[in-house]
Amino acid sequence: MNAATKLGAYVLGLAVVFGGALGVGQVIGPTAAPAQVEDHAAMAPQSKYEQTKSDTPGGLQVSENGYTLNPLTTVKPGELTDFRFTVTGPDGRPVTDYQVQHDKKLHFIVVSRDLASFQHLHPVQDGDGAWSVRLTLADPGAYRAFADFAPVGGGNLTLGADLLVAGDYKPQPLAPVARTATVDGYTVSLAGDLVPGQASKLTLSVSKDGEPVTDLQPYLGAYGHLVALRAGDLAYLHVHPEESVKAGPEITFYAEVPSGGEYRLFLDFQHDGKVRTADFTARASGAGPAQPGSSGHGH
Repeated sequence: MNAATKLGAYVLGLAVVFGGALGVGQVIGPTAAPAQVEDHAAMAPQSKYEQTKSDTPGGLQVSENGYTLNPLTTVKPGELTDFRFTVTGPDGRPVTDYQVQHDKKLHFIVVSRDLASFQHLHPVQDGDGAWSVRLTLADPGAYRAFADFAPVGGGNLTLGADLLVAGDYKPQPLAPVARTATVDGYTVSLAGDLVPGQASKLTLSVSKDGEPVTDLQPYLGAYGHLVALRAGDLAYLHVHPEESVKAGPEITFYAEVPSGGEYRLFLDFQHDGKVRTADFTARASGAGPAQPGSSGHGH
């Protein structure tokens, strides 16, 4: 009888991992050679909640491996809301025990479906396992909320749920591919290309008033924090920089995107006590010719 194929742990990141550890998902090895003796343990039925390898990027599912993201609050456009949600586990109860990752037990990302707005929030958990966070969605439309976490005893997960805000929805076109972004007087430059199926080195350089910023402050345990989202389905790619003793101006990431196409990159960095977000549109090879001014993004 053939021994069962070993299950790999699918660590979300997007098939994106950085910080020198570029390997988010593990690769499954070949099946074992035919055994001479029946392996009854291998033939035993698996728990329906046992984590299995999947080629599906994170954030596309509201429920995975028995864990489910449950929004509890309706949001009205332009109103500050105490947004509440739970993450329930395989037993149907709210999860209360989480591993701390990047200084937090849970990262909560909210983006508009047109990828024009982005918020990286850190909710507070009450004694019953429910989470709450102050949230304002300025415009009507469809938004995607992501909960990025690792329950104690479980693997890394990113669950996603749609938030619908009533009103006249006017989607914005996707921002064009670009190599630079400006925010609050800072300029962030992007070097490197996304290539599906292989590690892609991305280097982001921060400057202000034409001078490199060399005193970035740690944010979430690093000098930069990057979230990548695939345009179209909003597949979630969560990445962090490789370790560095230099506080800028360069922050380096290694990313492995799952497909060609356009991606939105959101870089959070902290300087002078304030977190700022620079955003880019990048194209991975296989998506057609590069747009003018994309510096050979040729993807």
